[in-house]
Amino acid sequence: MKGSEAMMTAFMEGTDKRYVIPVYQRKYDWKYENCRQLFNDLKKIVKEGSSKHFFGSIVSAVVPNGSKIEYLIIDGQQRLTTITLLLLAISNLIAQGKIASTEDKLDEQINQRFLISPWASDDDRIKLRPVKSDRIALSKLFGDIEDYDYSSKLTINYQFFYDAILNEKIPVTDLYSAIGRLEIISITLDKEDNAQLIFESLNSTGLALTEGDKIRNYVLMRLAPQKQNEYYDKFWAKIEKCTNNDVSGFVRDYLSIKLQVTPKQNDVYGAFKHYAESVWSVNFDNLLTELLRYARFFEKLLTCKSGLNENKLDNCLYRLMRLEITVQRPFLMEILKLNQDGKISTDDVLKIFLITENFLFRRNICEVPTNALTKLFWNLNKEIIRFDKNESNYVSKFIYALRSKKESVRFPDDKEFRAALSEKQVYLMRSKYKAYLFERIENYGTIETKDIFSHLDNNNYTIEHIMPQHLTPAWTKSLGKNAISIHETWQHRLANLTLTGYNPKLSNNTFVEKRDAKEGGFKVSGLKMNQKIATKENWGLEELEERNEEMLDLAMKIWPYPETSFSPNEKEFDTCSLDDENADVTGRNIAKYSYLSTEQPVTSWIDMFEHIIKALHQTDKSVLILLLTIKKTINTLLHTFLIMDLI
Repeated sequence: MKGSEAMMTAFMEGTDKRYVIPVYQRKYDWKYENCRQLFNDLKKIVKEGSSKHFFGSIVSAVVPNGSKIEYLIIDGQQRLTTITLLLLAISNLIAQGKIASTEDKLDEQINQRFLISPWASDDDRIKLRPVKSDRIALSKLFGDIEDYDYSSKLTINYQFFYDAILNEKIPVTDLYSAIGRLEIISITLDKEDNAQLIFESLNSTGLALTEGDKIRNYVLMRLAPQKQNEYYDKFWAKIEKCTNNDVSGFVRDYLSIKLQVTPKQNDVYGAFKHYAESVWSVNFDNLLTELLRYARFFEKLLTCKSGLNENKLDNCLYRLMRLEITVQRPFLMEILKLNQDGKISTDDVLKIFLITENFLFRRNICEVPTNALTKLFWNLNKEIIRFDKNESNYVSKFIYALRSKKESVRFPDDKEFRAALSEKQVYLMRSKYKAYLFERIENYGTIETKDIFSHLDNNNYTIEHIMPQHLTPAWTKSLGKNAISIHETWQHRLANLTLTGYNPKLSNNTFVEKRDAKEGGFKVSGLKMNQKIATKENWGLEELEERNEEMLDLAMKIWPYPETSFSPNEKEFDTCSLDDENADVTGRNIAKYSYLSTEQPVTSWIDMFEHIIKALHQTDKSVLILLLTIKKTINTLLHTFLIMDLI
C-alpha cells in the first residue's frame, strides 16, 4: 500500500484513466448540506487565497485494462463523484453561454482533462463509472437537459452546483482555480493488500455505511474484480430489489431464523460475517442462493403479494403491513418456505397468517407486553416440528403452541379480549391501530369492501364521536341526570365511535340532527357500520350498552380464538427451579426450560446452556467480559500465591 499527497485535479487528469466504482459500493448519496459545505470551502479558498485545502483521502486499486488504467475506488467515491459534478456544471454553463471565463476554451479543457476521453467509444467516453443505478443518470447530464433524471442524487447535486455558480457570482476562473487547490491523500493498494480489511478499517466507525452496505461489501470484495459484476447482477442486485434496499432488516430476520437469536440492529454485519464464515466458508454461492431465496419471501411480506393466487392472504399481508409489526416476519418467511417446499398447503398458509394477525391484535388490545415476542417467533417453527418431528398437521400444532403460551407470550382468550375491548379507550389508541380496527369492522363479511385505510390517510374519513367529546346543553339533557358519568365512561370507547366523511358538518349536533342530516347523516351514510346507528331514536346509556355488545360479538367473529384438537404425546416431566437448594438434576435429561416466561425446548443441558448464554449476552454484553476479567484476576492471584509458597 502506497500513500502520497496529491492534488485532486492531478489525480483525476488523464485521458487513459477510468475511475470505476465497484458494484459492492453503495449508490452516490452526498446530501445538499455536503455540497453546500464544499462550495463554501471553495469560496473561502478564493477569498483567503489559500494555496491548499485538504479534501480527504481516496483509496484505489489500480487495474490495467489494455490501453486504459482503471482505478477501482475502494474509498472516496463520494468526493470524486461530487467534484466531477461540479466540474461538469462549470463546463456546461460555459458551453451554454450563461457564464464567461477569462481562460480560453475552459469548458473544453475541463471536459478533456477530467471528464471524458474524446477518442473513446460512446459507452467508454465518461471517465467516471458509478454503480449501475447511477451510471445512466450521470450519462444524461452530458446530454440534453430534457433528459435529466431528477430522481437521482447525482442530478440533484449537479443542479445545486449549477444554480450556485450562477447565483453566487464568483468568477468561474477563480472557482476553477480553487478546485485545483484541493489536496488529497491518494492511497494505492498493492496486489497483496487485503482490500476488504482495509475497507473495514476505513469505515470502522459505522457512520457512513449501513449494516447492509457492509454485508454487500464483505460478500463482493471477496471476489476478483471481474467476478464482482457477475455476482452483483446474479445475486446482490436482486436481493436489494426484493428487500426494497432494506438489506439490514432482511439479514437480521434471516439470522434470527438461522441462529435462533436476533442480532442488535448495529451488529447485523458482525453476526452475518461470523455466520457466513462458520457455516458457509467453503461455498458462498450456496449462501447467496439461500439469501436470495429468503429475500423473495421477504419481498412477498413487503409488497403484500404472496404470489399464491389467494386474495384473502394478500389482504392479510396488507393489514399486517399497516400495523407496522415486524416481529413475526422470520416465522412467516419460514411458513412461505414450507409452502414452496410442498410441506404445507396454501390454505394452511392463509390460516396461519390469519391466526398470527389475530394473535398480534388481541395482544395489543389486551396490552400484553411485546418484549418476549421476538424469541417466540424465531423459535416457533422449530417448536412446532419438534412435537412429532415432521410438518404434518401443522396448523393444529401451531394453534396448540400459541394457546399453550403463558404470561407475557400468551394468546388472550375470549374472556380477556372481550373485557379489554369493551373498556378500551379506542379513540386514544395510535392511529395505525384505529385505522386497522375500523377497516376490519367495516369490511368483515362482505366482498363489497371500502378502502378505509386510504380514506383515513387522506382525511376523507375521520373518526366520529356519536356522543360528542364536549357535551352541549342539549346532549346533557338527552343523557339525563348521569350525563357526566356516562360521558366520562363512554366517550372514547368503541361503542360511541364510528366513521364519517362529514365530521365538521355533524360536529356537536344532537343525535337526531346527526342521524337525519341530508348530507352526511347516518341514515344516508354509505358505511355499513352506520346503518344500525341510523335506526335508533335516541343515543344514551341503553344504546351504548347495546352497541357495545354488538361490537364485541362482531369482534369475536373477526378475531376468533382458534380451536385445536391436537395434544402432544408428552411424558410427565418433573420441574425444578435452579434457585432451589434441594434440586438434584444429576443423571437427568432436560426436555425444555423456561426463561423470562418463555418456554424453550432443548436437546441437552449443553443446548440449554448455549441458549441462556446467548440470551444473557444479547441483553448485556458486559457480563461475560466481567466474568472473563474476574477469572483472569483469580488466575493471577493463584499464580502469585503459588510463587509465594515456593519462596
